[in-house]
Amino acid sequence: MPKVKAHELRSKQKSELLEQLDQLKTELASLRVQQVTGGNPQKLAKIKEIRKSIARVNTVISQTQKHNLRMHYQGNKYKPLDLRTKKTRAIRQRLTKRQLAARTQRAKKRRQYYPQRVYAIKSS
Repeated sequence: MPKVKAHELRSKQKSELLEQLDQLKTELASLRVQQVTGGNPQKLAKIKEIRKSIARVNTVISQTQKHNLRMHYQGNKYKPLDLRTKKTRAIRQRLTKRQLAARTQRAKKRRQYYPQRVYAIKSS
């Protein structure tokens, strides 16, 4: 089986991808048997290529699945933990802009009655 390209895999359906994954795994199993029995060295070099192809197929499956889940939860207030943005703990836990701007009634009155003074500075 030739080397699998990720951009070609993205256009396929999940069922086709799973089918291709099974084919790759059976081919890998047969190559491993040949390796034990002392087969052709050129065929044994294909083991690495097949393993990488299996990894590519698995990656594309998981990426498309995650993309579909992101689209499903888009705009919802709550999302699963693995779909939320990671950032850092400090960024996630800090106050929102609205919470930072919030003032008590007393603070609002104080600001209204005693606004910050504006001074004219004499230029030299």
